[in-house]
Amino acid sequence: MTVRVATFNAENLMHRFDFSGFRNALRRDRTLDMLDVRTKEQYELLEQARVVAHTDDTMQLTALAIADCRADIVCLQEVENMAALEAFEYGYLFRMTGRGFKHKVLLEGNDTRGIDVCLMMREETATGDAIEFVRATSHAGLTYQDFGLESQALTETGNEPHERIFRRDCLEVDLKIAGRPLTLYLVHFKSMGRQRDDVDGREWTMPIRDAEAKAVRMIIEKRFGTGKTANKRWLICGDLNDYRSRMIVSGTRHSGYGFSSVTEARSGFDALLQGGFSENLVLRRPEDDQWTLYHSRGPEHQHLCQLDYILASPAMAERNPKAVPEIIRNGQPYRTPFPEGQWVERYPRTGWDRPKASDHCPVVVELNVP
Repeated sequence: MTVRVATFNAENLMHRFDFSGFRNALRRDRTLDMLDVRTKEQYELLEQARVVAHTDDTMQLTALAIADCRADIVCLQEVENMAALEAFEYGYLFRMTGRGFKHKVLLEGNDTRGIDVCLMMREETATGDAIEFVRATSHAGLTYQDFGLESQALTETGNEPHERIFRRDCLEVDLKIAGRPLTLYLVHFKSMGRQRDDVDGREWTMPIRDAEAKAVRMIIEKRFGTGKTANKRWLICGDLNDYRSRMIVSGTRHSGYGFSSVTEARSGFDALLQGGFSENLVLRRPEDDQWTLYHSRGPEHQHLCQLDYILASPAMAERNPKAVPEIIRNGQPYRTPFPEGQWVERYPRTGWDRPKASDHCPVVVELNVP
């Protein structure tokens, strides 16, 4: 029996208007920066019009990307609430797939913007095996102190021992596939952010992701028993907001692009891989074909990297030696440079920068559940 599991950062699948951009330029859309907006009332009317105009195309593209995963279970990041998820699934995704995701799980996490991790699942796999929801457990309330993760590095980034570990959550979802247990851990780690005090944003925020990764590992070890996790059926799915390697992009669309691989000395999720604790299944793809996001701050600072992961327990990895994840890139904007041989046809109405399905690409893999 097989099940298709996908993970996707859907990028701000929201159910409300955010008017904070009137006073906070960092939260203001660039469209409204082009207009002379003098009052809060003017701003709110224009922001509503902008969101409505952009949302329909974006939601269609997001739905197409999810539909192309042909997944039985979809782990999502950056979903505001259940109302937003249901409106999206009923109004857009169902039109693309013709089959509904009857069961949805979303528990409110810690994110200050209200973006959560969540799960959608069908009642059975494409091959007719039953998918049963057993339970969901939030770990959003855990603190650094609870797991003994206090450190000077965390204190220097403004994180005290009594504060919560996860920027969103580590949502533990227990399922049964044709009666066989499978546990998913849905995560969305701290973003890399911007440079601070002459320290690169990735380095500055790495202690936070490192603590999140260690906490996820401790949760799994506590659940299954230290030293026994290798033989259990579990997956860690989500946006880890860090990378172990990346493809540096040089050039422009006029001069042509070049790509060169760089391996990083460390990442914020190393604790999840050390000692063979789990396997990053995307590494089964060619080295230059593992990316799920294009990052650019101009021609001198651009790269392709993997931020979106399906990490499998040793048992799941070993019993699926030929399972190679697919990365759905058809919803990427046209500004994204593709290495030679990787070009894909974009979805209709995809723009140069936007609309797009997301800044991330979905990752999906078909696995046997032994």
